[in-house]
Amino acid sequence: MTAGQAQGAIEPFDAIDVIRAKRDGGVVPEAALRWMVDAYTRGYVSDAQMASFAMAIFQRGMERDEIRVLTDAMIASGERMSFASLGKKTVDKHSTGGVGDKITLPLAPLVASFGVAVPQLSGRGLGHTGGTLDKLESIPGWRAALSNEEMFAQMQGDVGAVICAAGSGLAPADKKLYALRDVTGTVEAIPLIASSIMSKKIAEGTDALVLDVKFGSGAFMQDIDRARELARTMVALGTDSGVATTALLTDMNVPLGLAIGNANEVRESVEILAGGGPSDVRELTLALAREMLALAGQPDADVEAALDDGRAMDTWKAMIRAQDGDPDAALPTARETHQVLAPADGVVTRMDALPFGVAAWRLGAGRARAQDPVVFEAGIDLHAKPGDRVVAGQPLFTLSAADDARFTRALDALEGSWEIGDEAPATGPIVRERITA
Repeated sequence: MTAGQAQGAIEPFDAIDVIRAKRDGGVVPEAALRWMVDAYTRGYVSDAQMASFAMAIFQRGMERDEIRVLTDAMIASGERMSFASLGKKTVDKHSTGGVGDKITLPLAPLVASFGVAVPQLSGRGLGHTGGTLDKLESIPGWRAALSNEEMFAQMQGDVGAVICAAGSGLAPADKKLYALRDVTGTVEAIPLIASSIMSKKIAEGTDALVLDVKFGSGAFMQDIDRARELARTMVALGTDSGVATTALLTDMNVPLGLAIGNANEVRESVEILAGGGPSDVRELTLALAREMLALAGQPDADVEAALDDGRAMDTWKAMIRAQDGDPDAALPTARETHQVLAPADGVVTRMDALPFGVAAWRLGAGRARAQDPVVFEAGIDLHAKPGDRVVAGQPLFTLSAADDARFTRALDALEGSWEIGDEAPATGPIVRERITA
């Protein structure tokens, strides 16, 4: 509380009036909405009042212009970066998260190999969705914390890409509101999800943004219609703020790739950068790279060639070295492993992403609380996926952990999550739709 508030400074609005307006299905006036965000950030509006407002938004929704104002107010609560001095286009990617989603790791250096700056401000994992920074920290020496000067120098020079932790100065209102939503049952409100993601991305200052909005059992939005609504809302927010924004709706019913964890996902990413790796990871990496480069003015870029001829790998190694990591160092391996074998001959017909994400988390690859450490070598390696034919006794997947006591609860999470049958399941492309303004 400021000195002025302590002396009884007069506020221009009352929180209860703003709450009632939204509770009753009305449109909150712009000035009142901006005040509500500012007053909550500085502590005048209480957690209880903001929780009531968030629930009213959850139940009543918001108009497009309301969401724009909410997002802009959250941006205004902190600093706004600018990359104009770099002298080259900047383009970023954001994923709504999934199981085995390591796409940022090969994608950032691939796009940067075309002379585009990629400012990938990333986060850590919580629950069943892994964090990009956790994966990269399994590389010996690599550091996530960079100053703004280091980040700019890395993008301006030959590297071009940076994956690092976002500074605390970007959209502090979002950090406070996100923590409140997490404990008040309002996480799923699309206006609040969209404003949370886009306030940070717009404040980051990128010229263009591609959104990977996932749907399915391992995604935040399991229903494709809800995922589409979220994608359209975020594309509109970016466009309204002057950031060229598109979105891809992508399938997360099955884990992405064959590796779920941290160090093993880095290994798989390196395989992609070497021109190999699982076909679904390669397909999505290429699709997002084409989208990013098109927004950066290079719609005809041959991204497949850059993966196959070593250019993307060279950029990856330079990016890791620039942040004090050793790209050639051995990655951590688990002391304990447990294989699950096929009980019969047949075809893998189902492999639900969410239970595999939960199991990897229980093995130590994720965290239950923000302050918890992760075990870099923990995770799951798949040996077969839906559509693959297997024989009895063949390994289906391997669990890895630092302590074999973790296997029981991980196996509990996987109970009933996969099936072997007689016929291969119908499959579709990983990218289902492209959404533009």
